[in-house]
Amino acid sequence: MIQSHEELEVYKLAFDAAMKIFDVSKKFPREEIYSLTDQIRRSSRSVCSNVAEAWRKRRYKAAFVSKLNDAEAEAAETQVWIRFSVKCNYLSSETGQELYNSFDHIIGKLVNMINKPEPWLLLRSNK
Repeated sequence: MIQSHEELEVYKLAFDAAMKIFDVSKKFPREEIYSLTDQIRRSSRSVCSNVAEAWRKRRYKAAFVSKLNDAEAEAAETQVWIRFSVKCNYLSSETGQELYNSFDHIIGKLVNMINKPEPWLLLRSNK
């Protein structure tokens, strides 16, 4: 039985991916610190924070699904920043593809939870 959001596979995957982005973005140019570097770090970390919020809101189906939708949107935003990072030659194509695929996997897991939230809810007869 999962007791914390930190035990969720999707959270672990998102956390690891966000840390990888943090690591690789240290090499981005200084002039990007308040734009691309900040955006990619923020959106990748936001996936984790939205999953954590969803976990705490699982008494209510609509609130739970809403926060998972936010996490999915942040993961997709991160994919956009990954593409920009590759096009600007801040990330290699290989690293960019690896990160992009990681977020594809995360999005897939989030969509599965969104489409079938009942096993995760605290009260089964939620709105």
